[in-house]
Amino acid sequence: MSEPVFALTDIVAGYGRAAPVLRGLSVEVPAGSVVCLVGPNGAGKSTVLRVASGLLRARSGSVRLRGEDVGAATPQQLLARGVAHVLQGHSVFRELTVAENVRLGAYTVRDEELVRRRCDAVKEVFPVVGERWHAIAGLLSGGQQKQVEFARALMLDPAVVLLDEPSMGLDPRTTATVFDQIARMRALGVAVLLVEQNARRALEMADTGCVLDLGRVHLAGPARALLEDPELGALYLGRRATPTETRSSP
Repeated sequence: MSEPVFALTDIVAGYGRAAPVLRGLSVEVPAGSVVCLVGPNGAGKSTVLRVASGLLRARSGSVRLRGEDVGAATPQQLLARGVAHVLQGHSVFRELTVAENVRLGAYTVRDEELVRRRCDAVKEVFPVVGERWHAIAGLLSGGQQKQVEFARALMLDPAVVLLDEPSMGLDPRTTATVFDQIARMRALGVAVLLVEQNARRALEMADTGCVLDLGRVHLAGPARALLEDPELGALYLGRRATPTETRSSP
């Protein structure tokens, strides 16, 4: 496996004075790969993304981007360094056009020619964005709005994109389109750290899966291998293991 472009190591994090949600969690994300976090509700999946994007400061542990410790960086500083966070639900500015939404992703870029080239690039990656370029974003379908969010995230040429349940509220056909677009980001060399409620669908396209439980990575490995593990399927993917699949107790 190549060197990770983004890594969280021994992270302990929580909210206020409550007990920590993450308790020594470590995750590595190589460039051009999708790492998917799965696990039960309350395992800390979204908290991982909040720490990764600077929205929540870890109590201990390190966050490294291209080998540099960025654990003390603000969300704005991390964005400028190449960490883009696509939040849960829809975050388009509904009253603005698709073009205006996308260009907001490059609000720190002062080179207008570079902004134009990146607009052309994201329209090529996400054809619906180009087709609806002048449309009001709030009139787009949920799946189309999600693609606008992805395009906006790519406007700063990020090293890593953090995705928090991108299929939430979408029908199966639209969900398939959204996962196709995630695969396109991977093909561009972007590292993707994904939290997804549809664990089975996410593991089908991810490179690496990490099963979280009680604030730690309980199990990690190639996503396909995790998907085919009968015990994992029974515990986290809603599939009951058959008697022949169930491992014998020691």
